Amino acid sequence: MLRPKQGDYIPYYETYISKIEGDDVLKTLETQLSEVVVLFKSIPEEKGSYAYADGKWTIKELIGHINDTERVFAYRAMCFARGEKKSLPGFEHDDYVRGGDFNNRSLSDLINEFRLLRESDLVLFKSFNEEALSQIGNANQGKVTVLAILYIIAGHTQHHINILKAKYLA
Repeated sequence: MLRPKQGDYIPYYETYISKIEGDDVLKTLETQLSEVVVLFKSIPEEKGSYAYADGKWTIKELIGHINDTERVFAYRAMCFARGEKKSLPGFEHDDYVRGGDFNNRSLSDLINEFRLLRESDLVLFKSFNEEALSQIGNANQGKVTVLAILYIIAGHTQHHINILKAKYLA
């Protein structure tokens, strides 16, 4: 597998893509699955409602946001891999977090959701051939390839894991 190149995504996504080393994003997604689940499970349930500052998400909301984003981007990848030509909408992550009611769920439930989403996504992503990975779609007013979306998913998760470790668990 290759890395996405400039032009395969809008510049905003470089923040996430640059966090992923190498050119085997499927292996990265698999490794990340086990590492993230172990990290999440190390957090005591009573700390799930902790936010490091006023106006910041709680740990449960952060995990819920990771789950929502994984779901949205996996859907985009599937649509574009299948040849969808219509533009897909963006999503306002703060609105989704507010609507997600994540603080009324258990950490273990949110962790299980992440695990199931990533396992399901890996089955889908492994089915994509080179032609599917090179498909270009339009989401949130920007062009993006399926391959770039896989890197964005991994990089977005890594971005929030870095924040979790630095600001919530330090």
